Amino acid sequence: MTDPSSSSGFHQQQRLHSNLKSTDSSVFFSLLSQAELPEPVHALVPEHRERLFPPLITLSMFMAQVCNADHSCQNAVNQAAIERLINHQTACSCHTGAYCRARKRIPLTLIKTLTQCLALESEKMIPNKHLWQGRRVLIVDGTTVTMPDTLANQSIFPQQGCQKKGLGFPICRILGITSLASGALLNAATGRFKGKGGDEHTLLRSMLDTFRPGDILLGDALFPSYFLIAELQKRNVDLLMEQQGSRKRSTDFSKGHKLGAKDHLITLQKPKVRPAWMGSYTYDDMPDCVTVRELKVGHKILVTTLSDPKIASKVVLKKLYQQRWHIEVDIRHIKTTMGMNILSCKTPEMAVKEIWTYLLAYNVIRHIMLQSASLADKLPRALSFKHSLQLWRISYLMMERWAENYQEVSCLMAQLEVGKRPGRIEPKAVKRRPKPYPLMMKPREEAREEVRANGHPKKLK
Repeated sequence: MTDPSSSSGFHQQQRLHSNLKSTDSSVFFSLLSQAELPEPVHALVPEHRERLFPPLITLSMFMAQVCNADHSCQNAVNQAAIERLINHQTACSCHTGAYCRARKRIPLTLIKTLTQCLALESEKMIPNKHLWQGRRVLIVDGTTVTMPDTLANQSIFPQQGCQKKGLGFPICRILGITSLASGALLNAATGRFKGKGGDEHTLLRSMLDTFRPGDILLGDALFPSYFLIAELQKRNVDLLMEQQGSRKRSTDFSKGHKLGAKDHLITLQKPKVRPAWMGSYTYDDMPDCVTVRELKVGHKILVTTLSDPKIASKVVLKKLYQQRWHIEVDIRHIKTTMGMNILSCKTPEMAVKEIWTYLLAYNVIRHIMLQSASLADKLPRALSFKHSLQLWRISYLMMERWAENYQEVSCLMAQLEVGKRPGRIEPKAVKRRPKPYPLMMKPREEAREEVRANGHPKKLK
């Protein structure tokens, strides 16, 4: 713990007061339950009576629910009932009906806007020295989550086509854009796992307004299509991505304008056939050609619009593209550490709200980590997300003491740093054997009837 009387302790307290003044709130609960909310959020809070579960309190409970190891509504209501007893308030019912109805009344736009506003607040706290040559770097990638097998969920987010009816689970595709410097999620889009409008390119096109002139976008080999490159150049946004598989096989470094060994500028012509998803006016408005830079680093061929080798050399671009892996870790934190890989809501509307509540909770933790890193003069990415989440889970139960001991809790968050493990390789295998239950190869109702008629198989008794 830092000694407040020391010089470093004095500067640390100065940074604390500066951070608390520059943000809307310093902790998760006050972010939702106090009046210091961003103006766009104020306008989205629905009119409500003085209920047991008003919108912002319900949203705070929803976030605590998704961050808890027990994601059930019953656990959330039980915790609220105990808190009321501790605070000497009138006891509430332990039935979950009122809380579930209150969750349905929360507007999805409120959760989305609050998530994005919190990410923008985090971006404002990033010092210029943590940016890449003074520019903001964003990373894009997608993932999928499953949800309960209900008719409503299947109608919007159907299961894989190769699975029999009743044996699979609805799948939702999520595409997110995160900040390399802060780790905050700036925007996300959801869609079907398969079918029109559910691919990652379509989801990314719906979020192009997230980018600002001067940004740099990192992505994997799925994204660098002609039309995306042209659209980003029109917005003055640079990109650095791995070359697509088909172009990778035909890349010829003997052509174009040579910049160095395995490094050249090449001109791409606009496809002659207009894609089905693109309108004729948009297609005609696209440039006839775009100039991009292709370079080979290691075993990868990268494509970028950072064409000046003096500003962005091969070594510099290689190190920058290696940072793309951060979004894979961010997705692991959201899906595995926080538990979003399997949703619990039984309707598509509530499932999407649940996804955005996870993303809001993720941004809250990142926001607190950013403040902790600022107090300790460390990089936000250097702190352990799981460690910070664990401390928050404990502190949430003592919310009044959090505000009093915010500096101490922040110092605890900044104590553990992520270790540097270059070249780490782990086998994609599990050591523990699963329980000896067979896979369900028929709908659950048919399996139940079979058990009622014949009993369980003898080897499972």
